[in-house]
Amino acid sequence: MRARASNLTPAPSTPADSGSAVLPPNTPSNVADPAPPSSTETPIPNGSATETAAVANDFDLAKGENQLQQEQDEGAQIMAGDYDPSMDRREDEQKRVHVDDVQAEFEEEVEIEEDEDDLDDMFAAVTSAKPKVKRVVKKKKPIVATVLANTTDSAADPEGYYNIILAEQLDGGRYQVFSHLGKGMFASVVRARVLKPEQGEAPMREVAIKIVRSQESMYKSGLKEAQILQKLQQADVDDKRHLVRLERTFEHRGHLCLVFESLSMNLREVVKRFGKDVGLNLKAVRAYSHQLFIALNHLKKVGVVHADIKPDNILVNEAKNLLKLCDLGSASDAAESEITPYLVSRFYRAPEIIMGYPYDSALDVWSAGCTLYELYTGKILLPGRSNNHMLLLMMELKGRFNSKMIKKAQFGDVYFDDLGAFSNVEHDRVTGMDVIKKVHISKPSRELKQRLLPSTSVKMKDDESKLLMSFIDFLDKCLVLDPAKRMTAKEALVHPFIRG
Repeated sequence: MRARASNLTPAPSTPADSGSAVLPPNTPSNVADPAPPSSTETPIPNGSATETAAVANDFDLAKGENQLQQEQDEGAQIMAGDYDPSMDRREDEQKRVHVDDVQAEFEEEVEIEEDEDDLDDMFAAVTSAKPKVKRVVKKKKPIVATVLANTTDSAADPEGYYNIILAEQLDGGRYQVFSHLGKGMFASVVRARVLKPEQGEAPMREVAIKIVRSQESMYKSGLKEAQILQKLQQADVDDKRHLVRLERTFEHRGHLCLVFESLSMNLREVVKRFGKDVGLNLKAVRAYSHQLFIALNHLKKVGVVHADIKPDNILVNEAKNLLKLCDLGSASDAAESEITPYLVSRFYRAPEIIMGYPYDSALDVWSAGCTLYELYTGKILLPGRSNNHMLLLMMELKGRFNSKMIKKAQFGDVYFDDLGAFSNVEHDRVTGMDVIKKVHISKPSRELKQRLLPSTSVKMKDDESKLLMSFIDFLDKCLVLDPAKRMTAKEALVHPFIRG
């Protein structure tokens, strides 16, 4: 049965990871529905929402019969609809803390008193009354990073998350909480209604409020997110660049609160509801791709790296025809590219992040490519168990890394030897230990065509076949291992898959 977006009335959603800042229903009245694509249009890389290849109101999200009969991809798979992003959130948080512990060491000087002759004479008499000398010994001690809250306020749990109370009023009674959406690494997210609207504001309007954890580092991250959003919105006063709108901020019992416009559900929920295990119609993916890359192109122009693109952080309106990128909690200015191997959720993490290679906005293009594959297939493209496993899966998809990138990467020698062999970490089921095996990979073994093209027994129409081949080429350019050679957001907007 094929679902039409215009007839959908989704139930309230409860995201698994509200680090994605999933916002509540009710589409803002000032947001125009985008028009369908036209092959005769002049390419507009900065196109507004009404000029983009958006999903028409009667657009089918579900796949047709031909699109359902795809090749069965070999290897371990994780279905996009079943994946819980919070599974990796705790693991990566602990890894970040461990990295900080290893790096944050200081030398402590300790004075030890010893008999002068004892320094040389191992047979010195215990009763010797010779003078003692002081020797200074330097010892390294780790600075333990804390993940606990820096507050004793009963409003927060031990990790600093605000204890949500339904029907509680926030910001002097302006908002009333009526639903808890969940929590991510940085904050909890709630639905609320506006009880005290400003002049011209609709009464009882719904908003989403992101309540940041009461840690000093999280508070600073929340302020940074608000500043970045304001910077992006100042460069998009007409709200045409497909980024969620921040309305205002306030503080509540020691917690920074960010108030966002209301939207419906995230793309993981869309896939779960309308394309579970099989993915969405390719025309829907095409329309979402266009809007997503308008957002990414805007980010690059303003000099911002999102650093957490995934289906959970992309929201749609009630009609499912308008997309907006959200959750900039990990975002930063492009000039602030600090090397860290755990930036971005693991399945969407670009190779340059893992290898410690200088990164820029190209990492968002990689994550977008992984996301779009997931929308179309309903499957995670690179379900790596670790950074090491992620690199192996990347090479199975795209072939070997070039030696220049390996040499320049901070962690290149961790994963590759001098001959370019990859140090693959495998778990030995007999001993229960991890073992390292050298792997030489030259060509991809499970490339995109193999994964996405249907079997020869499936007859596709010429226009369907052409669109699918164009999509494969589009993804192939998004997923180039070398970030310097990867397609940019501006180039993506004029690619035949989007422009026709």
